[in-house]
Amino acid sequence: MSQVQPIDITKEVKSNFINYAMSVIVDRALPDVRDGLKPVQRRILYAMIQMGLTSTHKPSKSAGVVGEVMGKYHPHGDSAIYDAMVRLAQNWNLRYPLIQGQGNFGSLDGDPPAAMRYTEARLTKIAEEVLQDLEKNTIDYRPNYDETTEEPTVLPSAVPNLLINGATGIAVGMATNIPPHNLTEICNGLLELIDNPEMTLDDLMKIIPGPDFPTGGRIGRSGIREAYASGHASLRVRGKVRFEEKNGRNSIIITEIPYQVNKSNLVSTISAMYRQGKIPDISALRDESDRREPVRIVIDLKRGTIPELVLNQLYKYTQLQTTFTVINLAIVNKEPKVLPLKDTMQLFLNHRREVVTRRTQYELEKAQARAHILEGLLIALDHLDEVIKLIRGSQTGAEAKDGLMTRFGLSEPQAQAILDMRLQRLVGLERARLQAEYDELMQEIARLQAILGNETLLWKVIKQEIKDIRDRYGDERRSQITILDDDISKEDLIAVEDMVITMTRAGYIKRTTLEAYRAQARGGRGLSGGKLREEDVNTQIFVGSTHDYLLFFTDQGRVFREKIYDLPETGRDAKGVHTRNIMPLKDGENVQSVLAIKDLEQDGYFVFATSKGMIKKTAIREYSNINAAGLIAINLMDGDNLVEVGVVQDKSQIVLATKEGQSIRFTEGDVRDTGRATQGVIGIRLREDDQVVSMALVSDEEQELLAVSELGLAKRTPISDYPLQNRGGQGVITLKVTDKTGALVTLTCVSGDEELMVLSENGIVIRTRVEEISVFGRNSQGVKVMRIGDGDKVISAHPIRNEETV
Repeated sequence: MSQVQPIDITKEVKSNFINYAMSVIVDRALPDVRDGLKPVQRRILYAMIQMGLTSTHKPSKSAGVVGEVMGKYHPHGDSAIYDAMVRLAQNWNLRYPLIQGQGNFGSLDGDPPAAMRYTEARLTKIAEEVLQDLEKNTIDYRPNYDETTEEPTVLPSAVPNLLINGATGIAVGMATNIPPHNLTEICNGLLELIDNPEMTLDDLMKIIPGPDFPTGGRIGRSGIREAYASGHASLRVRGKVRFEEKNGRNSIIITEIPYQVNKSNLVSTISAMYRQGKIPDISALRDESDRREPVRIVIDLKRGTIPELVLNQLYKYTQLQTTFTVINLAIVNKEPKVLPLKDTMQLFLNHRREVVTRRTQYELEKAQARAHILEGLLIALDHLDEVIKLIRGSQTGAEAKDGLMTRFGLSEPQAQAILDMRLQRLVGLERARLQAEYDELMQEIARLQAILGNETLLWKVIKQEIKDIRDRYGDERRSQITILDDDISKEDLIAVEDMVITMTRAGYIKRTTLEAYRAQARGGRGLSGGKLREEDVNTQIFVGSTHDYLLFFTDQGRVFREKIYDLPETGRDAKGVHTRNIMPLKDGENVQSVLAIKDLEQDGYFVFATSKGMIKKTAIREYSNINAAGLIAINLMDGDNLVEVGVVQDKSQIVLATKEGQSIRFTEGDVRDTGRATQGVIGIRLREDDQVVSMALVSDEEQELLAVSELGLAKRTPISDYPLQNRGGQGVITLKVTDKTGALVTLTCVSGDEELMVLSENGIVIRTRVEEISVFGRNSQGVKVMRIGDGDKVISAHPIRNEETV
């Protein structure tokens, strides 16, 4: 019969890979949440305590420790074991080292340690706290790799090692990167969590404000809460510096560097950035670090250099500023889990509860066994003559033991203890000693039973032990939690300032300070608003604050969002930047309308007007989640185009105006609220060859409607001249369109105290006061507001409101 068994290779590879991956994840790369150790680290510490290498013992050769670990517990190669052992001794990697090394154990410059035959090591005192009570049945053991001995599955760990020392590791398909913390803060947090298990993360962060790196530095506040809430976030870390001035020259002194940054590499990078011209103002660079000052990097600056400017360049181009990605991944019940801070602390407390419970049970059983023996010895001393007579009359030890058990009702251990008792203990004084020991044991038994029977007393013991750890090993915080420049929003650093935004038909957009356009009298020629490419024309002009959002509505019905301050600021004559460099427009898609708005969470509605007379109203909040890919803003019918988008509140009025000078005024309540991806309803019925070109939004009937035509004529008309109608009609005349006026361009609402920005196709802009424009009736042409050159025409007009000019 054939011994060959057919198998599915896909299933076999999948099964084997999963087994391999889980082995790496659980048994190699990730720490256990309870003691914060990877298996190799746990085996190193266990082997050292078994060898007696305590903090008071003379250090032993590292090679001996590595050999013990490799021979009994970790058969994965001596170099891997020694590397792990070295890291446990490096005080720039571990906030609280677990091994005290003697000899060369590497350096902050990345120098390798000496060979294991030259270095020596022993446990630190805090490592002994990780190992304490091993002998008291506090944890489970398992067979080692060849089943010749046993090793612990986890260490009792009276210290929250995972949080105070952190961990790094790369497994299969996952990685961990847990930052170290200050022991005092973590212990205080644990004590508070015991008393108040329902405490919030914000309450916990008042005690534990953030990580505490062994190399110090400054940690940005931004991201810490997210890291603690979810177990995953990025933190900005900077070195600490100070400025010094000598002989009129400034120097930057780096005294602390970010965690896990190689100091030698940092110096090399600074030098390279100088040679590349990215940090040109450095005159000298020296590493003056020594034992007294482990980090002292001196950067001398050229005369007249602003040190803050060079410091920002150092942050940008070197490792003086780094990002620490928090991945709080640990093994929980033999499974990898990403843990929030509170969960990590609670799991450690659960571990301590189990350890203290098992230790208390062990000590109780040991005390009860001893008390039982003492009870037998006291009985023997109370009947000493009879006991001696019974023993002398027995032929064998077994006969004597049986006799004692029968005569005095003793157990076998009690009888054996009496037989083993030395004669000198038969003196009268010895009975008093045994009685005193027995009384003490009964008190201890009562105490231990009370702890096991009362949850409050059990947690009281745990709290006291945490306090003892804090008081013995706690120290001051090294890393400073602060608000870095990057933690301040970009908006906070930008002044609130009015900007003129112009856009061309070809898609070029720019922002220019309002001051760049000086006010002129009505009828002036205006100023150049920008150099245009041949055949390109301006299409829109408006004014908005640097902190406003710009919403870009495209001819395909999508909307994109940008802050005005993110647009490149240019002079009047600059061309600007193409909208395709700002947002991901599709082929053939163009920006049709642009709206400036301060807040997308406000009440109110967006109102959309299309060239075919359609009107649509949608709540502003529907657009609050605009992402980089944009959102659908409106569905457009074939051949229709978006003309304008505005913002209305309840009881506002809408006026639609057409190219041929018709207009209709109706309330926003006539337009029902619909979702984003809708077409809307009919706003105005158009005559043949006419189309909607503008929309005015009326909030106060005391206002006026300002009409501007293609050939630079303008007029103001009281809103009361426009009858309030139902939507869907043909409307009334708003401008007498003639060859002298040209088509209507803009109809907008004004109060009379604004300024008007008028833009022509050729890029000419005039800024004039609205009050200089005369008031006329609806069926009139108006007055000259801008002298138009040959072949040019007005393309857009925008009033600058009172609040925009303050």
